[in-house]
Amino acid sequence: MKLLKSFTLFEATLWLFSVLVIIGSAYFFGSSDMMTLGASLVGVTALIYIAKGHYIGQALTILFSVLYGIISIRQTYYGEAITYLGMTAPSALFTMIAWIRHPYKSSDQVEVSRLSKRKIILIFLFTSAVTTAFYFILCALGNGELIVSTVSIATSFLAASLMFFRSPFYAIAYAANDIVLIILWSIASLSDISNVPVTACFSMFFLNDLYGFYSWQKMKKQQNNEELGMRSEE
Repeated sequence: MKLLKSFTLFEATLWLFSVLVIIGSAYFFGSSDMMTLGASLVGVTALIYIAKGHYIGQALTILFSVLYGIISIRQTYYGEAITYLGMTAPSALFTMIAWIRHPYKSSDQVEVSRLSKRKIILIFLFTSAVTTAFYFILCALGNGELIVSTVSIATSFLAASLMFFRSPFYAIAYAANDIVLIILWSIASLSDISNVPVTACFSMFFLNDLYGFYSWQKMKKQQNNEELGMRSEE
């Protein structure tokens, strides 16, 4: 209850709108897949808490990753399954631990960090290496929509890395990933209309990630201003 009360009016409105769109799309397109519906609702809830810099968002991300991984396997999107089960879920666990260990002034809000040039270079080098490796792995597995899935892996790895290092730009990377996934599941919807709710889900993820970037920039500014204020008083 305390966590729900921490929502601002805009956050509550965004969450409710996302939930209604997801449920509405499932009802309108006749989808009875409760796993897809449940995963979508868990996902948008996770993004609101992540936008607030609260570690509970990472715990919900782990649950979403497991559910989404299973859904992806059913669609032969093995790249998505590998990404979320093998990368996003473990990354969310490590990120949750990192966020708990780096609170801002003993609050539930994580301390926003500034990336060094060394970290930026390492992130992009590892992203390139992982993307190249998984292109050949997915090709061998006969993954559906190989190129789109490979781009999804690149944006997911980049976003997960930025989130672990507590950078506001995680949200931009995830917004890019959302666009890729909207394309991916739109293609799947052409042959099976029951996949439309998944497309709607990632459309809502896109809106939530845009808000996440705004929210983290605001958090960063507030934290910097408070630190400057404390230094000026010393």
